[in-house]
Amino acid sequence: MRDTIRFIKNGELVELANVGPTDTLLDYLRLERRETGTKEGCGEGDCGACTVAIGRLTEGRLTYSPVNSCIQLLAMIDGTELVTVEDLASDGKLHPVQRAMAELNGSQCGFCTPGFVMSLFTLYHAEGMSRSRKAVTEWIAGNLCRCTGYRPIIDAALESCFDAADDAFAWRATETRDKLRQLADSRDIFIGDSTRFLASPASLDGLAMLYQQHPDATLVAGATDVGLWITKHLKDLPKVIWLGRIEGMNRIEDSPAGLLIGATVTYQAAEAAIQRLSPDLGELWSRIGSKQVRASGTIGGNIANGSPIGDTPPALIALGTTLELQDTVNSRALALEDYFLDYGKQDRRPAEFVTGLFVPRPDPNQIFRCYKISKRFDQDISSVMGAFLFTVIGGTITEARIAYGGMAATPRRAKGAEAALINAQLEDPSTWGAAIKALMSDYTPLSDMRASASYRMETARALLAKALMEASGSDPSGLRLRPALVAPDKPETPDTLEAAE
Repeated sequence: MRDTIRFIKNGELVELANVGPTDTLLDYLRLERRETGTKEGCGEGDCGACTVAIGRLTEGRLTYSPVNSCIQLLAMIDGTELVTVEDLASDGKLHPVQRAMAELNGSQCGFCTPGFVMSLFTLYHAEGMSRSRKAVTEWIAGNLCRCTGYRPIIDAALESCFDAADDAFAWRATETRDKLRQLADSRDIFIGDSTRFLASPASLDGLAMLYQQHPDATLVAGATDVGLWITKHLKDLPKVIWLGRIEGMNRIEDSPAGLLIGATVTYQAAEAAIQRLSPDLGELWSRIGSKQVRASGTIGGNIANGSPIGDTPPALIALGTTLELQDTVNSRALALEDYFLDYGKQDRRPAEFVTGLFVPRPDPNQIFRCYKISKRFDQDISSVMGAFLFTVIGGTITEARIAYGGMAATPRRAKGAEAALINAQLEDPSTWGAAIKALMSDYTPLSDMRASASYRMETARALLAKALMEASGSDPSGLRLRPALVAPDKPETPDTLEAAE
């Protein structure tokens, strides 16, 4: 058992005791260390002003990821290297990213600048990146600037971030890797007492025993949602169990049958495997949060929270995903669609927790499409999320799985539309109308700040028609904002929603 958290900062070991269950990394930096270069902006992981870099060993390599320190629990940096804007200058000289930002006028009021610099620092150390404006804008989508404008910031990134890393962090990389290996251990962490504690078990058995003893504890994986409970709802969470050190829960197993993904696998870690499973799913992945959110947020956490507007559950439900759950005695498999019982209610028994999920790989006779509709293209919550899996034999749909988010109190399948699509012909849009109409019986959406009920229904119907058009061979590039992910195998057809009906 260990009663401290340990990490590396500026090449030195830092060991902290008396870490509270809701202590955030941002508060530690600003209030304890008095390192105020890291700014407090939105307090919810949206603006990027609080961005810091976290160094970890990934398959033996030292990699750096940006994270939002405002919603990162302090305990979550155990066993890592922490890099803040104060650490970048070396021997009185600015870091190449800082120098480029200064020389190319990438700062005006300066409040957002440290966050941009830290995001670009992680781009500077990223491997295999091609020098392009697109690469930069996708990397900094989680950083907002309201006065400088993005053009000089992008120019600074293009100037500084795409050559081989040549800074103090690259020079001492071998030393840092050795230190991180020394920090890795299999001891459980417990700081506090039975009434108020921060714990981080190192094994599934340890988690099961602790959670059985404290079923009122809050389980935390990436804290991209729980962090907001602390910063926005001002909740006091007296018992927190962080899952990030549990051996086996971060596994990814890619097989011909599909993907086995542990509950603590981050979106960033799963990105390559998800792209191989489905280009559409890969496109969705790139629009979940930001680089900072995807580096911390976990797929298992998104599911376990049971949000009706989560991006991943509809797509995973359409693909037929199975959830793994466990307690001290038993483990069980559950179809993901059956996990969501009602708003804020999931089929999770006392002391039971999610350990992972299995996502089947579409077979050659299946066509998968998914679409996210939101007010902003980047880093926004879905108004409607639609996912579609069609099994097609000889141009005839023999089976359909359709799931939506944002249309009901839970992510849910459209059973009526699915039944109506059986025996529909992809070549004949007139056979699609019954399914498109059936959506009006499958869902009764609500109006809220993101969309009206009528908008949601019309959008859901249009997305089904869009998926069918693409499945029929229509060129996706004519139907999407981004270039086609799948090359068409026949000429585009002029059919529309009205023609289908």
